[in-house]
Amino acid sequence: MALLITHKCTNCDMCLPECPNEAISIGDEIYVIDPILCTECVGHYDTPTCQKVCPITNCIKPDPDHQETEEQLWERFVMIHHADKLEG
Repeated sequence: MALLITHKCTNCDMCLPECPNEAISIGDEIYVIDPILCTECVGHYDTPTCQKVCPITNCIKPDPDHQETEEQLWERFVMIHHADKLEG
């Protein structure tokens, strides 16, 4: 499933440069994660890097509105990075 940044976010900017899919952006009040681009770092790392670098406990959690299997996340990873290669 995609991840979600909660209201606990302090806009510290730690997560933004860590996302390998560029799924994190500045929202109206806090950072947000685009569920279309989030693969929970599947295809890149063993665990989501945004969660690792976030200094606030439980600030980034699974998005209950975007529940997906690891297979679906792998498919998204392939789709995102295949499109990158076609554009480049």
